[in-house]
Amino acid sequence: MRTVDKRHDLPSPVSVVIPSRPGFEKVAMDAASSYGKLVGLSAERRDDLRTAVAEACINAMEHGNRFSDETGVELILRVRKTTLVIDVVDFGSGFRHPVKRPVLKKKISGEEPARGWGLFLIERLVDEVEFTRTKQKKHVTRLKMHL
Repeated sequence: MRTVDKRHDLPSPVSVVIPSRPGFEKVAMDAASSYGKLVGLSAERRDDLRTAVAEACINAMEHGNRFSDETGVELILRVRKTTLVIDVVDFGSGFRHPVKRPVLKKKISGEEPARGWGLFLIERLVDEVEFTRTKQKKHVTRLKMHL
């Protein structure tokens, strides 16, 4: 496995654009996992990254782009100092904070819909998550994993 000297040998950023259609999150998952391997993430951390990226992409497709064939989801991967930074970019307006957290008992009993676990999972699988808007009115979900 290639290790990265965080001072001198940072890998180039990578950008991938996927269609806003279910199933294409797998392309983003594979890209993130491959990049994670290049920068020295363990197999377990790469699995966490794959799941977090998939959830962020699905949210971007559904809630941000409304599954529009005319808008894609952009995945930007880069290293900043000792942190892997992944931006998942869509054309949505974002969401209100705080997001309602899922309650396991209510999900199991059917009191709450079975859906709605994405942000909960993302927050537990990466070291940091941020939600921002760009000047171009795009919504960015930024995932960070410390190396």
